[in-house]
Amino acid sequence: MAIRSVIQHHSPADYVARERVAEIKSEYIDGEIVAMAGGSRAHSLIAGNVLVALRAALGDRPCEVHGSDLRVGMATSGFYTYPDVTVVCGEATFEDGVEDTLLNPVVIVEVLSPTTEAYDRGLKFARYRLLPSLREYVLVAQDRPHVERYTRGESGWLPHQADGMGAMVEIPALGCTLALAEIFAKVGFGQSG
Repeated sequence: MAIRSVIQHHSPADYVARERVAEIKSEYIDGEIVAMAGGSRAHSLIAGNVLVALRAALGDRPCEVHGSDLRVGMATSGFYTYPDVTVVCGEATFEDGVEDTLLNPVVIVEVLSPTTEAYDRGLKFARYRLLPSLREYVLVAQDRPHVERYTRGESGWLPHQADGMGAMVEIPALGCTLALAEIFAKVGFGQSG
């Protein structure tokens, strides 16, 4: 007798209710709840560096910078996720009064890993593009000093790249520039390239 795997589909409301009491974070993709894997040391350092650099660069502007504990939701497209870094400017809009599911991020940053890179570039980016508020999507490598930034333009999403520890990455949606040396501080690969 063959064993069949049964995939149970959940509504967005069921997912959010489960997630609020769960001990382990999960993403929601088209009715399926998918547990998130842990990250590496480099991933953690980079995400923390980006968060701190953005907070410092934004100063007292009316923007909030959040780490991976704040969920971004899109119930209408069947997608909830925890970006590595999320920035919202102006008034934050949440799914409900609990204020744990942000609906209007302006910038999302994902740190790439071998197991998530295809997902971050593919399905995740496709869903993020459905957020009307999103202006910049930033992908940060963790194996070398390299950042890709995608900016929403009139004719679609325009790519930009920054390479090497001496490079800078502009984030026009926030009116700031970050040094790759700051993003990759203490990561442990060579200081050039």
